[in-house]
Amino acid sequence: MGRSQESYNKKEVRSKKEKKRKEKEQKRQAKKEGGKSSSLDDMIAYVDENGNITSTPPDPNKKTEIKAEDIEINVPRKEDIPFDPIRKGNVTFYNESKGFGFIKDSETNESVFFHINNAFEDIKENNMVSFEVEPGPKGPVAVKITPIK
Repeated sequence: MGRSQESYNKKEVRSKKEKKRKEKEQKRQAKKEGGKSSSLDDMIAYVDENGNITSTPPDPNKKTEIKAEDIEINVPRKEDIPFDPIRKGNVTFYNESKGFGFIKDSETNESVFFHINNAFEDIKENNMVSFEVEPGPKGPVAVKITPIK
C-alpha cells in the first residue's frame, strides 16, 4: 500500500476552509432567524438643548421660539469693534543676545512678537510696556514699544 498524496498541511488548510464556510452559514442562518428589523425609528438620534446626542425626542413644552432677525451669521465689521491702537502688555520673553521677544497683550491675552529695533528704550522680561500692533511677514508685530513706569 502506498502513502496518501495529501500532506498534513493540505489537510489542515482544507479543514480550516470547511470550518470557516460552516461558521459563515451558521451566522447567515442566525441572522435570518433573529431578524431584528432595524426600522428608521431605531436609527434616529436627537440633539438636546446642550448639544448632546440622545435617543429620546425633545420635550415640545420646553421649546423656545427664536426670531430669524436675532440670528447673526456674519463676522462683525471692523468699524463696529472699538479699537485702541496703543495697547499695554507684559514682556513674557526676551532674548537679549538675539534682540527679540514676546509681549502678552493685557486685553486680548495674545502673544505679540517684537524686535528690539522697534523699542525706544531698554526692555527686560516682566516689564509693563505700551505698544502698537502692525502686521508683519509672519503675523502681528509690536512697534513703538515704550516701558511704562
